[in-house]
Amino acid sequence: MNSNADDGTAERIAKYLARAGVASRREAEKLIEQGLVTVDGKTLETPAFKVTPEMDIRVDGTRVGKPDAPRLWRYHKPDGLVTTHKDPQGRPTVFEALEGRLPRVISVGRLDLTTEGLLLLTNSGALARRLELPSTGWTRRYRVRAYGRTSQAALDKLKDGVEIDGVQYGPVRAALDQTQGGNAWITLAINEGKNREVRNLMRHLDLTVNRLIRTAYGPFQLGKLARGEVEEVPGKQLKEQLGRKICEEIGL
Repeated sequence: MNSNADDGTAERIAKYLARAGVASRREAEKLIEQGLVTVDGKTLETPAFKVTPEMDIRVDGTRVGKPDAPRLWRYHKPDGLVTTHKDPQGRPTVFEALEGRLPRVISVGRLDLTTEGLLLLTNSGALARRLELPSTGWTRRYRVRAYGRTSQAALDKLKDGVEIDGVQYGPVRAALDQTQGGNAWITLAINEGKNREVRNLMRHLDLTVNRLIRTAYGPFQLGKLARGEVEEVPGKQLKEQLGRKICEEIGL
């Protein structure tokens, strides 16, 4: 099966599906491997195949329309929701909570079940992938309530990074805000966002996290957004924050 779309308007199917908000590029490649993607009635075998919006592109039988312009939303995720489209354990999901309020979106990274606060959502897989890359250099900020005793001196030891259970974590900026009963409130900033990073860092200091709130992801702030509320980032602000290079990459 050969693409005849080499006139400069074509792009690889995996990128096209990502821009259409169907899945990230990696997930799109898996869909192709599973034989779920067809173009003009023929099943694709490679994510390198090039397509144009005029083609009949389908995923699991459902036609994929022309990708919309990339958009981004801020969502105040409550705890008790998992960041997945479908949970095998049947737990409530972020996307079920937002059903009917947004077009099809994917998350920029994830927040685990008991973590609350700022979750970015987008209709663009290309934008999600770009914002998740460590090279973007955006800081994730958190407010942490943890049981146990610590000191600013102990937190300062994280500033050069630390290895925990064979995993190397990058520099962490942490400030002890207050001690309340047996709990400490800590403001923490990281740049990588590895799986369960904040909880692992606190455990390394003999602290047990009992509340975790993400307050910022790069230039995007949780601010006064109410719990469970979602608000679109205005297009002009989005372009300003992303910069020309990223905008060109994602077709904004």
